[in-house]
This record gives sequence, structure tokens and C-alpha cells, in this order.
Amino acid sequence: MHCTRIDRRRWIQLAAACALTPAGASTPQPFSRVRPSDAAWPSDAQWAALAQQVGEALVPIRSPWAECIAQPDSAACTQRFKFPQNPYAIGDDPALTQTYGWVDAWVSSPSVRAVAARHAGDVVAAVNFAREHRLRLAVKGGGHSYLGTSNAADSLLVWTRRMNDIELHEAFVAQGCDAAPVRAVSVGAGAIWSQAYDAVTTRAGGYVQGGGCMTVGVAGLVQSGGFGSFSKAFGTAAGSLLQAEIVTADGQLRIANACTNPDLHWALKGGGGGSFGVVTRMTLRVHPLPERFGAVNFTVRASSDAAFRRLIGLVLDLCAGQLVNPHWGEQLRLLRSNALNVAMVFQGLDRAQAQALWQPFLDALDAAPHDFSIDFSPLKIVTTSARDFWAPSLVKRALGFMAQDDRAGAPSSHVFWPGDQAQAGQVLHAFHSGWLSSALLEPSRRAALADALFEATRHAGLSLHLNKGLAGAPREALDAARDTAMNPAALDAFALVICAAEGPPAYPGVRAHEPDVTLARRNAQALRAAMDTLRRRVGLSGAYVSESDFFEAQWQQAYWGDHYERLLAVKDRYDPEGLFVVHHGVGSERWSADGFTRLR
Repeated sequence: MHCTRIDRRRWIQLAAACALTPAGASTPQPFSRVRPSDAAWPSDAQWAALAQQVGEALVPIRSPWAECIAQPDSAACTQRFKFPQNPYAIGDDPALTQTYGWVDAWVSSPSVRAVAARHAGDVVAAVNFAREHRLRLAVKGGGHSYLGTSNAADSLLVWTRRMNDIELHEAFVAQGCDAAPVRAVSVGAGAIWSQAYDAVTTRAGGYVQGGGCMTVGVAGLVQSGGFGSFSKAFGTAAGSLLQAEIVTADGQLRIANACTNPDLHWALKGGGGGSFGVVTRMTLRVHPLPERFGAVNFTVRASSDAAFRRLIGLVLDLCAGQLVNPHWGEQLRLLRSNALNVAMVFQGLDRAQAQALWQPFLDALDAAPHDFSIDFSPLKIVTTSARDFWAPSLVKRALGFMAQDDRAGAPSSHVFWPGDQAQAGQVLHAFHSGWLSSALLEPSRRAALADALFEATRHAGLSLHLNKGLAGAPREALDAARDTAMNPAALDAFALVICAAEGPPAYPGVRAHEPDVTLARRNAQALRAAMDTLRRRVGLSGAYVSESDFFEAQWQQAYWGDHYERLLAVKDRYDPEGLFVVHHGVGSERWSADGFTRLR
């Protein structure tokens, strides 16, 4: 008998490979996507064939950044960096993203061409073309991704901005389901929340759970979980998703709901946008609209470190007793300057009830005039008809409660909160988030939490977003959120703590408009120290995928906890070859950072 000699090291490698590869399974092969400089890039004739399918929807993209680098003093470039910027103008440009970049992480990079989809058929054509020609595919609706997931250099962009139709249903039943009809709204993937609120609340007197920022895209928010100002009452946007229409990697338009493709439906409820396919339409539950919404806005300044520490304790007492319930949402900002900025909203209360709730806290401040001063405002506590909350009225614009798209001929409905304007064109320096357990508000632990928050603010300011923790929410909202892919840590959190820093519109290589890299790195170091303090002193759970650290090492666990393996199984079923890749998206660990090379 003759034996073939096999090198011992090679034999060990082969044995290990056999042990790790299930019977009948194929080992993923190395794979690289095609760039415009490659010989395999589609020919003019092949692009023309795509144009025959989608017509005028196929558009070339001219990079505004290349023009600005070449001519930084041109009128077009000056307008690009105008501050404050117009979020609607940014959103209407396929070459731009709402955030211009993140220092040392990413910069806004236009695709080579875009399919400005008008209907699902355009999306199907784009997905098939990208798959067949091994192209990098990017998907953008609202374009608000802090992590840069709605853009990719050298890619084909599926741009859904034009798919913004909205349809109300008085008695909706998901396809293939036998359930009681509910009030719902179907929203095209390119719609933004100002459009959804206008249709559902202002015009129809209902409530759909969406984002606090009105220019955020509907589809992206839902797929990331979807907290809004009133989430402590109505839960997450993902928890309200009744049905989605989505084009998967095989070019099929699928329905996903609790009865049809239920695994895909679950993954779309918080599993992250851009990982499972291109959503073309979503149907969301419409809730009864409260009679009134209100807001509380004022700033308290402490005269010393000791007074600020006491102030933090007082506001945590208020949280524990009065604010962790369905009535309240939005932020308590703890500033490094020893100030507390209250920017809260409420529902289900009138002005007198809200005033009575805050009065003991205000009395405690008034009793110590040497320690605390309050920035006076006649509009410290205000209420309005809930139906008018998002209405673009002339009075609101005149008083500065709303800002408007300042382009000639822009619709009056193109409005946004002035507090969100700085996000348009911003360059991020750092961004961190983590959930604070409601157990930290127990009497025995509250002082330790106050100490930790005070110590953290010695490094950087931070915000407690009470609406982004679901402790205190109604059982129906909690049950709906529990049936989503989002990290379960959110269910028992009284708040999401956010620590972030950013700079004005800027872009590398554009003279007089480059990011301040030195400041950005200094800020990033300070924010990291603040968050490390909280993790060490009281513990933080996970992170919210839409508002998180680009450099998060354990992102799978942070974003989705024990749900990640289930999400990965859904990814492998509907996108086994990895056509859809985004930074820190499900399955992205198998790819290079730019999404062009499969690593395993």
C-alpha cells in the first residue's frame, strides 16, 4: 500500500477546517466588490440597460466635496457650509448626508450613481443590478445616520426620498393575518417624520410613534428601534410596526408581518437599518391622540460644585417620584458648568398639574438663593392642543418655536425644531450612550448615582433622555417593545444617558472649512472619561444603535444583547452573500471596514 506524505501542519489545518464546517455546508469564498477603477465595473451599455428599466430615476452624482476642495471660495461651496444649515436642503441632495462626518471615523462620501426610486420596481432593479455586477450598495432615506451608514464611496445608491406617500387606514389587518382591525398608517420609505406627523396628527387627529427630530427618516428610525418624545407613553416606533414591504438581496419584494415572514418582521423592528434589505413601505399603528401636549423649559445654575451635586440629587428625587411614568419625556441636561438644563415634554396633564408637580423642586431652589439661580422665562411651562403640536403655524414660526425651510417656494410644512438645526451638517467629535437601570433610583442607590453623575460632569456634560428608557411605560407599550430586536436593557431603564460633542459644518481638504481635529480629539477623550466614570461607578447597559459610539468594540452585545444570534440567522436566510453591509450592522464583522472585501 502506498501512502501520500502530508505535511503535519497542513494536516492539522485541514482537520480543524473539517471540524468547523457542518456537513453539507459550503465555506464562504473570498469576495471583493467592484470599484469604478476596476475592469469589471459595469460598462456604459450595462448602465444604459439599467436606465431602460428605471428611466430618469438613474442619476449621476457629482461630488460637492470635490468642487469645494478645488474652489473653496466659490458661491456653491460657501452655501454648502452656511451656518445654520437647512436640513431640508441637505435631505434633497443625493450627494449629502445630514451629518458631514465624524473626526477619525468617517466622512460623507457620495455614491457614483443613484437610483432615485419612485416605487418598489425601481428598488428591485437597483438591487438586482448591484448583486449581478458585485457593486457596493448604499441605501438612504432621511440620511440622518451618525455612524455614516447611509453613504458609501464608489457605490450605487438606492435613494428612497421620492417614495414619501402616506395612506391612513381606519381598519387595517396585516396581510395573511386573522386579527382585529386597527387604525394604522402606511408610509413610504422616503418620508420623514414632519410629513408623517402632519398627515396623522395635524390632519387626522391621531398619534403615530416617531422621532423627536422632524427631519429624521421614518424607515430608518423604525429599523433602529425608534424612540420619540413620548415613548414612555406609546413605546417605540419598532413596537408599532404592523407590516413592512422590503426588497431582499434576491430582488424579491416581500411582505413582512407577524404572519408572513415573521422572522424578517421581527428583525426589522430594531435590528438596524440597511442590513436585511431595502424597505419600501411601512405600516404603523396609529394611537389615540391625547388632548394636550406640553413642555417645561428652564435652566438652573449652581454657584459651587457642592451646590451642583445637591442639585443633581434634587432632580433625581423628582425623577424617582414624578417623572418616570407615561406623562414625561425628553431631557435633563447636566452641564460641566454646574448647570441643569430642563428640556422636558409631557402629555396627559394640563398646565396646572404640571406646575404643581414641579413646584416642590422649584421651592427647594428658591429656599437656597445663594446656591441656585433660575433663568427666568414666562414660557417655563406651556401647553398646547396635541393636534397642533407639529402644525406649522405662522405664530410658532414668528415666535421662534419652529424654524422653516428657507428656500424659495418651500412648502409651509417644511419645518423643524430650532434646537435640531445644529445637527444639519455637523461634524461629530464623539458620541456615547448607555441605559441607566431604574434600580439606580431606589432610595438606597440614588446618592451613589448622583455622585457618579457629578463626577462624570467634571469631564463632560451629559443628558438623561427619560423618553429613551421604558421603565414606567404602560404594559402594552412594554410588551410591544419586548417583541422587538432592540436590547432588552431599554425595558427596565429609567433613561438613556448620552454624552456627545460636535463641531459646525466642515470637510477635510476644504480650505477654511476643515474640522478642528485637535479639539475633536480632546473632546473625545473627555467624553470617554465621563462615560467610563459612569460604567465604573454605577454601571451602564448596552447602547442605542442610532446614538452610539462609532468605535464600540462589543457592538453586537451593546446594541442587541442576547438577540444578536437570532438576528444573524435572519441575515443569513435573506442575505446569505452579504449584499447589504453597514458599519456595525448585523453580519458586518465578516467584511472589511469599507464593505468591499469579505473577510470570512
